[in-house]
Amino acid sequence: MLHLIFRSPIDPAILDRIDSGDVAVFLESAVLGVLQKGRLADVLIAKLNCNRLYVLSEDMAVRGILVPELVTGLEAIDYSGLVKLTVENPLITSW
Repeated sequence: MLHLIFRSPIDPAILDRIDSGDVAVFLESAVLGVLQKGRLADVLIAKLNCNRLYVLSEDMAVRGILVPELVTGLEAIDYSGLVKLTVENPLITSW
């Protein structure tokens, strides 16, 4: 399943709904919640053990966020990468 997370602040209950093997993309204001110094950093690091987590690079750029500021292990993708994930994951949930 693909989880598209738009909301900020990110509710930890949303992250709890991401099952092992699921993919999540943080978009819009949710990119602010995946910073190394953020309150959810430890939860995100734990999720990386069994999930792929991405951040939309265009939304990072709008907010002045650089890749080194993200929780280590999160990958920045562009819109074409997002489209590819939607094709690979027929079940999509938006938060």
